[in-house]
Amino acid sequence: MRRRTFLAAGAVGLAGLAGCTSLGGTGDPTPTATAEPTDTSTATPTGSESDLPDGVYVQSFRESMAMQGTAQSGEFAAGLMYAAPHAFWNVNGTDLQKTPRTGSIHLMAVVWDPETSTVLPETGVTVEILQDDELVSQEVIYPMLSQRMGFHYGGNFTLPSDGEYVGRVSIGGMNVRRTGAFRGRFGESATVEIPFVFDEAEREKVTVTELDAYGERGAVKPMEMGMMPQATALPEAELPNVLGKPKSDDAVLLTGTSGVPEGVEGSGEYLYVSARTPYNGLVLPAMGLDAVVEGSGGTTYEGPLVRTFDPALGYHYGAAIDGRVEAGDTVTLEPTVPPQVARHEGYERAFLQMDPVEFGV
Repeated sequence: MRRRTFLAAGAVGLAGLAGCTSLGGTGDPTPTATAEPTDTSTATPTGSESDLPDGVYVQSFRESMAMQGTAQSGEFAAGLMYAAPHAFWNVNGTDLQKTPRTGSIHLMAVVWDPETSTVLPETGVTVEILQDDELVSQEVIYPMLSQRMGFHYGGNFTLPSDGEYVGRVSIGGMNVRRTGAFRGRFGESATVEIPFVFDEAEREKVTVTELDAYGERGAVKPMEMGMMPQATALPEAELPNVLGKPKSDDAVLLTGTSGVPEGVEGSGEYLYVSARTPYNGLVLPAMGLDAVVEGSGGTTYEGPLVRTFDPALGYHYGAAIDGRVEAGDTVTLEPTVPPQVARHEGYERAFLQMDPVEFGV
């Protein structure tokens, strides 16, 4: 194992975004650092993509970040941090397109509800970088998924020099159904400005450790976010009446029923699916998902599950169904669109070719 430090402005070559604690899903111990850091500009993972397993695998590096600050406006809070530039994979339907490592930094934003400390997926985020009130960089910032950060917004940005900057984060209204106490919330847009510094002292905070477990089945544990919450799905123990936990292309589709949340038309029961990553239970948003519930008396429900945000169920996919799901019924889940979020290393080979899954109650 080798430990590296991001020292030079515009340095590129770090392999994926990784975590800052021990590994989940493997027996590899927490790596230790060497005494002397080295430059990152030639860091590349060993092996080839053909050697990697299908599904989720341990990425090649474990990395710290330079946390920069948070701000709040209206119903939204946001935080900014950065690491060295990263390669990542954009998703269009089931197709992947790799974005190479370019620029000075990989800038990341997290948006959350300050009342409940819940990360808000699907708000739509843009970032402008200013210096002395002048716009110096404006790049596309993507909804993303990484083993260390979970769901966030990120992109590679080029900065002209060391110095003090301001990140202007524009947050769109949330474009999924909100239910329960979230009804009527998160629909308005907001903008926050967060100062940040790009200099040698801040870059020295970004250290990277090469992992011996690279390519093994498993995942790096999420980082401790400090002042910012993590985009984890609600634990199974906190969800009502769990019926099953089938997997499709490594996505865990935890399925259950509850009462119909306020804001959803219909009576009877509410069928929900809380989709998450294996190992760390990170939220998998922006999917298309259909369901069929069949019993001895016929089909109870057949149709789409709607992307929904609820205080008791978290971000999920759900629909009101006729009657109840009974013992002996069969539930079929058919992903129609995989999660439309960009992927960091370790997730680009999962959650794409998602076949229908069936389980009995």
